Amino acid sequence: MTTTEPVKAGPEAGAAAVSVKARPALAARIAARAGGGVVRVVLLLVALFWLMPTVGLLLSSLRNADDIAATGWWKVFTAPSELTFDNYQRLLDNPAITDSLLSTVLITVPATLLVVVLGSFAGYAFAWMEFPGRDWWFLVVVGLLVVPVQVALIPVSELFGAVGIFETTLGVILFHTAFGLPFAIFLLRNFFAEIPRELLEAARLDGAGEIRLFTRVVMPLGGPAIASLGIFQFLWVWNDMLVALIFADSGSPPITVALQQQVRQFGNNIDVLAPGAFVSMVIPLAVFFAFQRQFVSGVMAGAVK
Repeated sequence: MTTTEPVKAGPEAGAAAVSVKARPALAARIAARAGGGVVRVVLLLVALFWLMPTVGLLLSSLRNADDIAATGWWKVFTAPSELTFDNYQRLLDNPAITDSLLSTVLITVPATLLVVVLGSFAGYAFAWMEFPGRDWWFLVVVGLLVVPVQVALIPVSELFGAVGIFETTLGVILFHTAFGLPFAIFLLRNFFAEIPRELLEAARLDGAGEIRLFTRVVMPLGGPAIASLGIFQFLWVWNDMLVALIFADSGSPPITVALQQQVRQFGNNIDVLAPGAFVSMVIPLAVFFAFQRQFVSGVMAGAVK
């Protein structure tokens, strides 16, 4: 009869257990040591380098044309007396720029709201409502994501010309809405699908219909994703020039087209172009920072899910 001796735990076993724990790799040790001050300094330098064009544009917009032509924008650090707000006064007195800013707002706000509202309804329908061909229709929406804008310029121009909305604000709004909806539906459908089914079933047991369920339960929970979508759509429409150059009214174009026309007509009027470019840039930045918390929440929620 054979017997098995139990394994004795002793100092040798403890030393072996310690030796089993491998030392961290060289790259891991370097990353751990550099994870403090060095990385922060590098990130700070990158941020300063990234902000340099914006700071240069701001300082250039506060200098007159002669100073801009003579020296670079960094000269203001040694001669701060060059800074003046006269350029912005002339910009506000320029009807072409002010009308273009109004046109941009009239295009961007409806195009953003329509995409958010219609995308929210469609995303909820694809996520939680049963109807024939739901999955096939969603595949069609996903396929539309890869359709470039340039492919539709000529056929849509002919369509808008036939219905009489070519070179109108309505035509630009409809174009941006149509090409913004596939991404909106795809984003919101995936976000709404992560809502617990039990929560929706409990609301239905309490007598909530689809409309009330959407407005009282789904919309509050989908706030971060909706805010992220609104930021993306607003930035895309505000900064667009291709669609506006083709479909917008030539008499009151958006700010991007108006600035391009100013360059074409008056190539050396930097005292008008610099403040106009900075104003067209700072408005979407203000919108982004206003919804920054919701945007980060939506991105992080999508990353975790």
